Amino acid sequence: MKCEKLDVWKKGARLSADVYKSFAGCKDFGFKDQITRASLSIPSNIAEGMEKESLKDQIRFLDIAKGSTAEFATQTYIAMDIGYLETEAGKRWIDRADHIIAMITKLQQSLKAKFNEN
Repeated sequence: MKCEKLDVWKKGARLSADVYKSFAGCKDFGFKDQITRASLSIPSNIAEGMEKESLKDQIRFLDIAKGSTAEFATQTYIAMDIGYLETEAGKRWIDRADHIIAMITKLQQSLKAKFNEN
């Protein structure tokens, strides 16, 4: 897979694994399902996009990954507010999510430049 070489994919996959571990014992299955699925969508959409042949499709799937990252960040804020997640841990996750979004944006810009060359 092409994605395994990307730092942004690695960071997204590590974040998702951390989320799954942190919510393993959570009894609120609806919330647990939402936040874990959002986190899992980040590296999954990066991977799916990078395997697409067209640059347009790659860029589109990176947009979806950014949306999943924003969804995850929103759920992290809520998890902190309702006491499901310690504030410091939540802030670290938000920082990681912001960094992932910035990395995805840079990757998209690189792909768009390639797309515009053609």
